[in-house]
Amino acid sequence: MTTTIDKRSNWLDLMFVTKFRYNCFLKQSHIDTCTAAFHELERFGFKFRTIGFAGNHVHFQVDVPKKYSVQVAEGMLKSWSARRMFEKHPGFRKRYPRGSFWSGYEYHEGIGRKDFAESTSYILDQERHHNVHVIDDRQQKITSFAARDTASASAISA
Repeated sequence: MTTTIDKRSNWLDLMFVTKFRYNCFLKQSHIDTCTAAFHELERFGFKFRTIGFAGNHVHFQVDVPKKYSVQVAEGMLKSWSARRMFEKHPGFRKRYPRGSFWSGYEYHEGIGRKDFAESTSYILDQERHHNVHVIDDRQQKITSFAARDTASASAISA
């Protein structure tokens, strides 16, 4: 049996909006969770390029494998990312008690070879375009305390 290599390009510029247009992407930890959820779908053949968040929606470039229609791919992307958002951030269950994180609205547009640069610049400019400020709420390690803790632990054991 001969296998053929898929050489066609099915790059799309997708936009998903949160249910009720709540501003769920104002914290960096929420953005990181959603981005990681999208990248988990790479094992099914999806390929991602630029991803940009703007408070209540996300724009991203994705290459959809030929075995999935746009509608099926949209369902996979939305359901997988919503599941991860609810797992990592249980507080979203208060806002979305029925478990619907994404609205029914979506926008998709094919990206040709010439449109990649224009699409990428638009996606990367989402924060400025929508005047949104993202709060970096990720936990940081303080190296000065970590170095002091190891020094005091060695002094105690001596």
